[in-house]
Amino acid sequence: MIRIREDDCGFASVINAMRVEYPREEITVVMAPSASSIETAILRKIYAAIGRPPIRLALGRGPEVVPANGEPVASVLITDWSTLARLFLDPEMGFGDGYTEGRIDVEGDLVTLLEAVLRTMRAHYAMGWKSALMSRWLERIQANTPAGSARNIQRHYDLTTEFYKLWLDPQLVYTCAYFPTPSTTLEDAQLAKMDHVCRKIQLRPGDKVVEAGCGWGALALHMAKNYGATVKAFNISKEQIHFARERAQREGLSHQVEFIEDDYRNISGHADAFVSVGMLEHVGKENFQEIGRIIHRTIGDSGRGLLHFIGRNQMSTFSPWIRKRIFPGAYAPSLREVMEIFEPWDFSVQDVENLRRHYAKTLEEWLSRFEGATDPITKMFGPEFLRAWRLYLAGSIAAFRVGNLELFQVVFAGSRCQKIPWTRAGLYAESLPEAPAAKEQKWMNARS
Repeated sequence: MIRIREDDCGFASVINAMRVEYPREEITVVMAPSASSIETAILRKIYAAIGRPPIRLALGRGPEVVPANGEPVASVLITDWSTLARLFLDPEMGFGDGYTEGRIDVEGDLVTLLEAVLRTMRAHYAMGWKSALMSRWLERIQANTPAGSARNIQRHYDLTTEFYKLWLDPQLVYTCAYFPTPSTTLEDAQLAKMDHVCRKIQLRPGDKVVEAGCGWGALALHMAKNYGATVKAFNISKEQIHFARERAQREGLSHQVEFIEDDYRNISGHADAFVSVGMLEHVGKENFQEIGRIIHRTIGDSGRGLLHFIGRNQMSTFSPWIRKRIFPGAYAPSLREVMEIFEPWDFSVQDVENLRRHYAKTLEEWLSRFEGATDPITKMFGPEFLRAWRLYLAGSIAAFRVGNLELFQVVFAGSRCQKIPWTRAGLYAESLPEAPAAKEQKWMNARS
């Protein structure tokens, strides 16, 4: 019989967890003269659970685990026993919360560390019972009902626009950019992304567009200003809608772009095209058939559209830590799941492009700017917020580099749509947007 006092730094829960997780192993614990053998055993279990990546795990000044061959790319320093126990019971939540609280430090580059871990975890890691329970609980309390979606969006996007101004581009485009060349600046890459979207849907002067989830309004204003479209843009973030309306007024585009503070489920009226960039991740797979119905109600059988979203190659549970701490209600679907939007309405998928590497580069730019604004961010929200968001951005870079996450752009059209390009050549005729006057002259010449 093993007897452990309640004040033995969580030993009892760790030992019980070891029995559940590794039932075939006989566990003998000798409390005297030292607990280092227990600490070493737990470090080894954690190391094995995450696939034995080329990193160093260390508990304070005590035991450590290092790769058998080669130098570690970075080190994870665990400060206390309770954090070690949390990390053992649930590596993802334990690391995320431990790093956020300053109980876990990283020596070396954080992105390199996370990339190394994600590569080995892809092959070896199975979500533990605690993460599985957490995922089910989050799915229940963060369900994307109309009221739930409003709460989820406000928790992330209504942190204040001033926060996002510190590390996004001047237009506040908070979605994957498109880099025609590796040396393209973030500002030009976001313009190129918006042009890429407009070309894909064959946007023309006079077209009516519905945009679902418009952020701070950059794409809607771009479609109006550079392509002559009339846009109705929907969003439930009060901060973003307020900023977008002010910008439209300032740029004299209020007559062309209407920013509507409402849920996508309440979209009504007819449009030539439906566009959603970065919103599908917040819809929830249980609502995919509903959003398909709304798209069909908007563009019928003759319209076309584009969905731009973070996805996966295979159906999988979204990160519990990200859902709990950063993006409540988020889910990254597979392409097979997204087909539930199109199939019931006989929408034809015209084009699928994966911009995974572009999103990794976008996030690298964001993280660099974020790190340059640590003082004002800390003053706004405190050190734990800073560390949580650093981990979120760094982890996202690693996930896109490794392939845990993808960035899909799917172009689709109704069965009677006539605006379908013969080839993709038009997408790459220009690397960056033209000035509005030059674009307008091109359309006039084409029509004459």
